[in-house]
Amino acid sequence: MDPITETAQSWLTDFFDDDTKKEVKHLIDNDTEELKERFYKDLEFGTGGMRGVMGVGTNRINKYTLGKNTQGLSNYLKKSYTDDDLKVVIAYDCRHNSQSLAKTVAEVFSANGIRVHLFSDLRTTPELSFAVRYLGCHAGIVLTASHNPPEYNGYKVYWADGGQIVPPQDGEIIAEINALSFEDIKFDKNESLIHLIDKEVDEAFFEASVSNGSFDAKGKDDFKIVFTSLHGTSITAIPEVLKRAGYKNVTIIEEQAEPNGDFPTVESPNPEEPEALSMAIAKAEEIGADMVVGTDPDSDRLGIAVRNLEGKMELLNGNQTMVLMTKFLLDQYKKKGFKGNEFIATTIVSTPMMQQMAKSYGVEFKTALTGFKWIGKMIKDFPSSQFIGGGEESFGYMVGDFVRDKDAVTSTLLACEIAANAKANGSSFYKDLIDAYVEFGFYKEKLISITKKGMSGAEEIKQMLKDFKENPVDTVQGSKLLYIEDYNTSIVKNVQTNEEFTLHLPKSNVLIYETEDGTRIAARPSGTEPKVKFYISTNTKLDKAADYKSVNSQLETKIEGILSELNL
Repeated sequence: MDPITETAQSWLTDFFDDDTKKEVKHLIDNDTEELKERFYKDLEFGTGGMRGVMGVGTNRINKYTLGKNTQGLSNYLKKSYTDDDLKVVIAYDCRHNSQSLAKTVAEVFSANGIRVHLFSDLRTTPELSFAVRYLGCHAGIVLTASHNPPEYNGYKVYWADGGQIVPPQDGEIIAEINALSFEDIKFDKNESLIHLIDKEVDEAFFEASVSNGSFDAKGKDDFKIVFTSLHGTSITAIPEVLKRAGYKNVTIIEEQAEPNGDFPTVESPNPEEPEALSMAIAKAEEIGADMVVGTDPDSDRLGIAVRNLEGKMELLNGNQTMVLMTKFLLDQYKKKGFKGNEFIATTIVSTPMMQQMAKSYGVEFKTALTGFKWIGKMIKDFPSSQFIGGGEESFGYMVGDFVRDKDAVTSTLLACEIAANAKANGSSFYKDLIDAYVEFGFYKEKLISITKKGMSGAEEIKQMLKDFKENPVDTVQGSKLLYIEDYNTSIVKNVQTNEEFTLHLPKSNVLIYETEDGTRIAARPSGTEPKVKFYISTNTKLDKAADYKSVNSQLETKIEGILSELNL
């Protein structure tokens, strides 16, 4: 018997429920290809924890794969905190089965003698991160697949600092999980250890969000916002936070306000995709709104659209939003006086403009691998340093350190504060961004994602990255290649002098080209989806705001040329 069928056969024992056994038997007898997809491997932790398609099988999200995770995590918690009364907090999003899977996870923890604070209804991921520290928990779990398609769900693990687990801890937890068989899962719940939570934590989170995201902005009364939760969890938090911060003109897209795991009004509930915000943008044009904000299902990413120089709504990318948010926060800190221990942070595939701003303001700049867990880890690793703010190109941002993950709730408020204040001063969010380009250099980025599903897709992605590494380009749009940064080997090579330097970040499957003119091209597989991603960053000087359109056009042409050269 082949190993895949053997693994599937092991799911036919009495430990598994009748529906599961029936489905596995059907796959064994009738659908060899689907059986392979579901059992050829175990789901693994990636940049966002464990995420996958729901269904029966070891390579699927279900009560057994999540139960095994939770059993392994329970064992790890007991080894890590031998004398403590262990507590965890669990939240879940709007996805199909999120509530029932959260209940299963709570039951397994309770069966292991661990006290559980379980949110009584869906809540945002940033509130879960906040709740870990607020409630003094040892760990937190959120059931979410972020902006993945409807068939996905996931399981993100947070530690006592409120940040996601990172190496070596994640590896140690995985080792605990891998040491178990499914029959080791304790499903025999202890109801007395499961406590439902809601309003008290909500109040504390709203108060902290308003406190961290408010900066006495002028012009709130005539600042018009259109907000969409894209059928996700942010409807439980963002309207209330905006109201408490003094914003009265908030129009909610009612058709998308109802939490719904099918995400019926969008192709993808991802604010990175222009289509996702099309309904909100149409409403903004209709009512003359100043800003559109849309968030993904678990409310850790936000997309914003603002009026451009022609007065039309334009969707900004994550780099643009991050740059202006960070500049605004730096200005606020500068007014009070820097203490010398402040830092801002971003990731290796995000805009280099962040580093230029850090230099200009005289604050430390830290860079991390892709995934917000690494930025959260910086706060834990440098307790005497003050985190101002930071983000990544994939529409995530974090204001201060009261939440230890990307937070669309507070970031939405911050974006509104910046834009309302700019409008009151005769400018706009868009014009302020152009002014930042004049001050620090005009950086323009583009992301290309290529999807390759299944076993064969994984092999194709592997080959694309191998080719990118083994057959580097000589020039990019006429600029000679200068550096190749290989995060798999932790080596940066100057291809012109053959000098090599060590990268002081954990190993990761990322390769970056940098040319003499500062153009950067990064390639990496997604940690959460069957995709390979290419990140293009170009830059030039912008002498004055009046030159923006012509220089922007030049950079757009350059990016198109790069894509053509790389056959992307």
